[in-house]
Amino acid sequence: MKFVLDASFFFAGAETDRLPRQVNQEMELYTTPEVVDEVKDLSSRCRLEALTEVGLKVMTPSKEACHRVDLAAGVSGDRPVLSPTDISLLSLALDLVAILVTDDFAVQNTAKVVGVATAAIQQRKARYRRWRFRCSGCGRYYDEIGECQVCGAEIKRKLK
Repeated sequence: MKFVLDASFFFAGAETDRLPRQVNQEMELYTTPEVVDEVKDLSSRCRLEALTEVGLKVMTPSKEACHRVDLAAGVSGDRPVLSPTDISLLSLALDLVAILVTDDFAVQNTAKVVGVATAAIQQRKARYRRWRFRCSGCGRYYDEIGECQVCGAEIKRKLK
């Protein structure tokens, strides 16, 4: 079974019930270079290095998968809140047909649209949400966050 690990996996510290306590031969663990760059504190870095010694692979996703994830994030309305790291994780999980291990609700939401299975680490699994973008001043709807072309107020993300 393949798992793509978000940085929150390394920050969590304690093992989770949702993943086996020990890495075994059937498990293939992956992450992206962007996640490696995010893991800076000593305990998280030690966990990352320990998993690297037993087979964690650091890979870059394909451009095609990144494009598909970007489109899915547009459909779900999560594009404005996804970081480049989030996009890379989703794309790698899509490339590898792997389970994405994350506590990030926006990542889980976009994963549902693009067809990537997810597992939560310490929080509950996110329910699917569809977002709209509405001007906080005049109430007009837009395709993305920004500034209203009519009244100049901030456009905010709202549940559909």
